[in-house]
Amino acid sequence: MKAQVNIPLKNVKVDDVFWNGIQKLVRDVVVPYQEDIMEDKIPGAEKSGAIENFRIAAGQAEGEHFGMVFQDSDLAKWLEAVAYSLSIKPNPELRKKADEIIDLIRKAQEPDGYINTYFSLSHPERKWQSLHECHELYCSGHMIEAAVAYYKATGDDGFLKIMRRNADLICSLFGNEGGKRRGVPGHQEIELALLLLYDVTGEKSYLDTAKYFIDDRGIEPSYFEEEIKTRGWHQWADKEDRIYAQTHKPVREQDKAVGHSVRAVYMYTAMAALAAETDDRELLDACDKLWENITHKQMYITGGIGSTVHGEAFSVDYDLPNAITYSETCASIAMCFFARRMLEIRPNGQYADVMERMLYNTILASMQLDGKQFFYVNPLEVIPGISGVVQTHKHALPQRPQWYACACCPPNLSRMLLSIGEYAWGEKTGDNSNKGEFEKKSKEFIFAHMFLGGSAKFTVAGGVTINCESGYPYEGKIRYSISTKQKTAYFHFAVHMPGWCKNAEYMVNGTKVSAAVKDGYAYFERNWEDGDVLEISLDLPVLRIYSNLAVSGNAGLVCLQKGPIVYCFEEADNPAPLAALRLPRESEITEYKISEGVLKGISALSAEGFIETGSGELYTEHPPVTKPTPLKAIPYHTWGNREVGEMRVWIRK
Repeated sequence: MKAQVNIPLKNVKVDDVFWNGIQKLVRDVVVPYQEDIMEDKIPGAEKSGAIENFRIAAGQAEGEHFGMVFQDSDLAKWLEAVAYSLSIKPNPELRKKADEIIDLIRKAQEPDGYINTYFSLSHPERKWQSLHECHELYCSGHMIEAAVAYYKATGDDGFLKIMRRNADLICSLFGNEGGKRRGVPGHQEIELALLLLYDVTGEKSYLDTAKYFIDDRGIEPSYFEEEIKTRGWHQWADKEDRIYAQTHKPVREQDKAVGHSVRAVYMYTAMAALAAETDDRELLDACDKLWENITHKQMYITGGIGSTVHGEAFSVDYDLPNAITYSETCASIAMCFFARRMLEIRPNGQYADVMERMLYNTILASMQLDGKQFFYVNPLEVIPGISGVVQTHKHALPQRPQWYACACCPPNLSRMLLSIGEYAWGEKTGDNSNKGEFEKKSKEFIFAHMFLGGSAKFTVAGGVTINCESGYPYEGKIRYSISTKQKTAYFHFAVHMPGWCKNAEYMVNGTKVSAAVKDGYAYFERNWEDGDVLEISLDLPVLRIYSNLAVSGNAGLVCLQKGPIVYCFEEADNPAPLAALRLPRESEITEYKISEGVLKGISALSAEGFIETGSGELYTEHPPVTKPTPLKAIPYHTWGNREVGEMRVWIRK
């Protein structure tokens, strides 16, 4: 079912005016900082204990397990980020540190392949007895993903062998064959990890077990209900907990995103990956319905998903409050995973559009510009004194903390930002006989899903390298240079045309050409010669965006977007209260570069607007006085880097 596959990270070199600085920051600052956090070396930060737990489990230190039941997963995601960092730029010291930690994991592994410091140290008698709450399969999943990434980056299979032993244990325990026990993960993740492991090793038991975990979810009688009745360790509120854990229906019958948002979208990602691997059309149909529900009825303009703090969950359609949203960073990262898997099945611009929305807005906004503070929750409106203080707003902080007791998001962010090269390109080789007439014209395809500066190497047409030069997202000119190993190479070059783009021009070797545009991609089919150049010019206006009227909190409001970037208003640039500001429809919006301070060099927007001022009384019969005031907006991903103050994305029109 795969229409294309993504290019391995080792075949992609990022050289991009926007992403270079971000990847350098993550590689040189964030990854070492997060290592120090996990070694508990940062004064004032929440204690992690993630590495020390493994030292204790390996017999190299004494003490008790510290942290959450899923504390191992923080270290796993950091190791995966290290793997991507090593793929981008070799670093002997970082490699040595990672190898030392991997050796700790090896020594902490039990004879049967079991790895989990919480249960090894605290409750060895309770292994595999509370899958709903205790995250053993989740932690294994993240460790497996890290091992696969490390193998791809270094060629060293030591970590991979450790985690294959762990995966083999899981596959031997769970399933519907004779001698195995029933069980599904409380927090989905292992399904996707096993599919990645299958892709690398070809071991069919990994595919079969991933399929089992997906197929058995939501099947009656409820596994979790039986587990809790047997163990009695916590209460089970039948309907509510089933929805929270996505066990309210078999996965193929689910058509609305519900429950814990990260768990849900990790599962949807695995469903899409399994559908692609096994040609499961029914599973793909469920993925289509779930994607449609999230992106058309439960997603913020910034790419945030999971609107309620209660259960870190999806709420109901069009319930998208700005000041009390949850919008967990991990949930937006999960949507990138989901989009990437759907792109493998069906190159369609809607998936690339959502990937861009997540990456350029919520995902980036979750990290301070210095790389040392992080948001778990990503609000679209902040009022100091209320946000982070009042009970209903305590989760929506006006400042990024250094770390968290539950620190799933910061290392997840690191692995995402260092691996974007894997999301930008794809290729399709071989027979396309199951495609329509349009695709049959050529059997070879190269896909550009993002305007990511740099180069990528492909296997199509005997070997092709494409170099991309771009000022995106602030400029709309993109230049692709084609290098071929043979004298000529016949293939389709399909370039994603973002949904916000209404006009584009194309030139090949300086001559204007047309393109066949299908499902959000412009297709250029030709016999490419070495040295050919494709140039694309996109109209990149500032857009006024309005919300569906069913989102009641946005009625009468407007927000600004240029390309994939959503803008916000901060008190540092505008008079407070920001709720009193108005942006007239006729106001011209201009772009300018910030010339000083921590946001120096950032492209911002300005316009003439109004502010209303009142008497100061709680209620009065006298209307507010309106007076002109200049308005300024900055990219949402840069907010919260100056003094603490109000922020809002949506402004009165």
